[in-house]
Amino acid sequence: MFFGFFGRRSAAGPSRAQLLEQAARMPLLAGLSADESVRLAALAGVFARKKVFSGAAGLTVTPAMVASVTLQMALPVMNLGKEALDGWQEIVLYPSAFVVRDHWMEPGGVVHEGDSVLIGQARLDGPVILSWPDVKRSSGRDGWNVVIHEIAHKLDMLNGDANGFPPLHKGMSREQWSHDWAAAYADFQQQLEREGEMAEEGWLDPYAAESPAEFFAVLSEAFFECPQGLAEDYPAVYRQLVAFYRQDTLARLSGLE
Repeated sequence: MFFGFFGRRSAAGPSRAQLLEQAARMPLLAGLSADESVRLAALAGVFARKKVFSGAAGLTVTPAMVASVTLQMALPVMNLGKEALDGWQEIVLYPSAFVVRDHWMEPGGVVHEGDSVLIGQARLDGPVILSWPDVKRSSGRDGWNVVIHEIAHKLDMLNGDANGFPPLHKGMSREQWSHDWAAAYADFQQQLEREGEMAEEGWLDPYAAESPAEFFAVLSEAFFECPQGLAEDYPAVYRQLVAFYRQDTLARLSGLE
């Protein structure tokens, strides 16, 4: 459940030229070859046509806004194909952070209910919901990207609830994935216990320790925005993400530093 009154749905989507022009201005997409940029814009165009964009709480969605969202959501699936994001239709944009009603269970089975303020949410039963100001902020390369985060959750949900274990491609080992991710997750949790607030100064957002699902989504953000820290600290996980996303982001971005 989410709150707010919906505004008008998006009218005509961005043109191919508009997508290419906007892609060229996004630091997040730096390092892509000319062929990759064309393929990315084409995929973003498919999402702009096939997904339904709605504005909430009075927000009117423009073609430029659709371009920004679709270019960012296309990047993780650039080499996976549009089918990777099938099964859901709607993207809801809010003019700011939004409120959702959450349910959670404590050890022992006690169920609680309360409101949470979010900037992004990927729902198993449908839409991706995003704060537009945070979408705009995500187009840089600061290691933080709400669109990629929620798309990672959607990929994780292709085989059920998000749990940090998305369906793997042929040739990828489930056992090796489990081993590498569990080891990195345990290491990061131990690091937070040792360093406390000082851990916030590192490249990896402490929110990654919330759950295996959030660890996968936050490290996916890092993979596309600041892969050097990921490759240095968790090389096995970096290799898993190279295989999963079928992209070597460190190689692509290394020449830009």
